[in-house]
Amino acid sequence: MLTDTQLFINGVWRPASDGGQTAVHDPATGEVVGHHAMATKADLEEAVLAAEKAFPLWRDTPAIERGAILHRAAALLRDRVSEIAQVLTMEMGKPIIEAETELRSAADILDWFAEEARRIYGRVIPSRSHNVMQLALKQPVGPVAAFTPWNFPVSQLVRKVAPALAAGCTMVAKPPEDTPASPAVLADVLSEAGLPAGVLNLVYGNPPDIANYLIPHPAIRKVSFTGSVPVGKQLASLAGKHMKRITMELGGHSPVMVFDDADIEVAAKDIATFKFRNSGQVCISPTRILVQRGVYDRFVARLREEVEKIEPAHGIHRETRMGPLVSQRRVEAVSNIIADAVADGAKLLTGGERINRPGFFYSPTLLEQVPAHARILNEEPFGPVAMLAPFDTIEEAIVEANRLAYGLAAYAYTTSIRTSQILQNRVETGMLAINHTALGLPELPLGGVKDSGFGSEGGPEAIEAYVFTKLVTQKS
Repeated sequence: MLTDTQLFINGVWRPASDGGQTAVHDPATGEVVGHHAMATKADLEEAVLAAEKAFPLWRDTPAIERGAILHRAAALLRDRVSEIAQVLTMEMGKPIIEAETELRSAADILDWFAEEARRIYGRVIPSRSHNVMQLALKQPVGPVAAFTPWNFPVSQLVRKVAPALAAGCTMVAKPPEDTPASPAVLADVLSEAGLPAGVLNLVYGNPPDIANYLIPHPAIRKVSFTGSVPVGKQLASLAGKHMKRITMELGGHSPVMVFDDADIEVAAKDIATFKFRNSGQVCISPTRILVQRGVYDRFVARLREEVEKIEPAHGIHRETRMGPLVSQRRVEAVSNIIADAVADGAKLLTGGERINRPGFFYSPTLLEQVPAHARILNEEPFGPVAMLAPFDTIEEAIVEANRLAYGLAAYAYTTSIRTSQILQNRVETGMLAINHTALGLPELPLGGVKDSGFGSEGGPEAIEAYVFTKLVTQKS
């Protein structure tokens, strides 16, 4: 059983003002393992006012001190990895090794932005007059409303909290209701590290109600959201109506281009591992696998061999490579979109069925000969399924890679420098990995183009989303 998760408001854990709460399920069994509080409007108002009141103090805290708190929190998080990973796996379903990796990554992100806090530089602008001084100052935007998803419940929250706090902003965050307990640990470690009360507040509840209350609130100056494209567009529209800054890290439908000069063995193993990480519930997961015709049959055979080695099981076992999906609604969504593709004429290479056991399991699935109009080639599948198709020329591969409105991540395997340079210039994506899949490191920009979002949640670019430039010009 998980500990019931309460609201964290002004440095205190407490139940909802009306006592409301909702059950949390273990995806591997379907059993209720805990509950989370359901915030009322009164609770949300208290959280916003706490963030607003704490902002002047936190803004004026020296950057080196803000960074020191983030460093201490990172150390505390690392000390608790084994304990928190079990909680994360119990409520989300991912294998325990993946949960531990996520937590260590979250600690790395805290450390990275702790250092970036002291590097928020303005500049001196040369004046046209000898007695005029001109400065461009970087200052925090103010209290932030943040909304995070369930697929990486700790690291996705850290990607918003760490740069915001480093910049001097305060925050009201709504972690995911499917996975409330593991992100709550972040508030604990930051509080223990010395974060002043009110700087970070966590609320849970009905997502539309919370968004519709927080985003228009006059005290909130910025909105950050990670999630689906349709919801992101709704929140961006609401934020725009109230002139709020936004960062949107939305969905993807990532192409992989495997060229005939690639190392097929490496490509097949990489893609099999990365595709089914977190049961495919990853926004940058490869989904459309495009393979040059000369190596298509060989690559498909090797990829299928690797995929059929994966046996979904409860994530708590260290040998598990793939756990369940997060909920019954995800099982139904994945099952329906695959069934639609097969009904449209797609060929099922492996998988394509629910696993007959308690919990929300679905078999790793590969499809080929999928018609271009099929939903699965046009909507983000967000599950353990990938589609394969051959191509002849690099131009053909690029056209398909750019066909959709998504533009979050793309991957390629080639030993040709010329091919690599063409892809760098012409693939419409926020991130491109060539001959590996290592995206998402703290020091790297993380974000998309087109419908996949706006802004970055990694590297120095992430800090820029939480500061504004103030011009100061003074005549002596």
